[in-house]
Amino acid sequence: MRLLSSRQHSIVREYRALAASPDPEGVRLLLDGAHLVREALGAALSFDSVAVAAAHLDTESDEGALARTLERRGVDVLTVTGQAFGAMSPVREPSGIVAIVRRSTTTSHVIATGRALFVLVVSDVQDPGNLGALVRVAEAGGVTGLIVCGESANPFSWKAVRGSMGSVLRLPVARSRSLPDTLSELRGNGARTIAAAPRDGSDPDTADWSGSIALLLGGEGHGLDPAVIAGCDARVSVPMAPPVESLNVAAAGAVLVYAARRARL
Repeated sequence: MRLLSSRQHSIVREYRALAASPDPEGVRLLLDGAHLVREALGAALSFDSVAVAAAHLDTESDEGALARTLERRGVDVLTVTGQAFGAMSPVREPSGIVAIVRRSTTTSHVIATGRALFVLVVSDVQDPGNLGALVRVAEAGGVTGLIVCGESANPFSWKAVRGSMGSVLRLPVARSRSLPDTLSELRGNGARTIAAAPRDGSDPDTADWSGSIALLLGGEGHGLDPAVIAGCDARVSVPMAPPVESLNVAAAGAVLVYAARRARL
């Protein structure tokens, strides 16, 4: 393994740049931690590079063992000294291994025009952790693809990738400039649109989740625009005991996705 010690090295700058400005299309992703790097390896993604903290090669750590496995498979693995590694990792307490990987991309059009759709459409979800958690929920709940619209966070940022626990490496995820255009494509392909509404919607356990569907979730605070809700084919609301009036968007998404999953099995 090559040794890298300078914080000013071009590879260090490459990691820092990707952390600061994530790839908008999600071709190149920055991963931090053994779990995500191992998930990328399991998903057979292509590695641009891997960096392991030198201290982790001196112990029987997961990071060191994973770095050696990757090197044996022909991946370019760098050994990085402490300060330089701290500059490469985007987290406050670096885990000991980081990587840049390439994933296969898709588009909102491809997701919206597939077969047997169970699409999750999120609009204006601004917290990358919440967005990543929704990606994880979507994969676990059998969603066929996730489309990110409006003023949402970048689903390919390192924070969102970490929040997804690696699901974004496998699940078809795409960004769309226009929520109306996305809904039009979904409807044109025969999908019913179901809006998550704060009140006056069907109970998730009695709603009709059959056929091709698109479940819409709005962002933190305001949720979906009332006009969007009114234009959907149906609406669902998560029942809550008073005085609770709302749930975190990722929690609400999990309730709805799993209600749909149970009905569709």
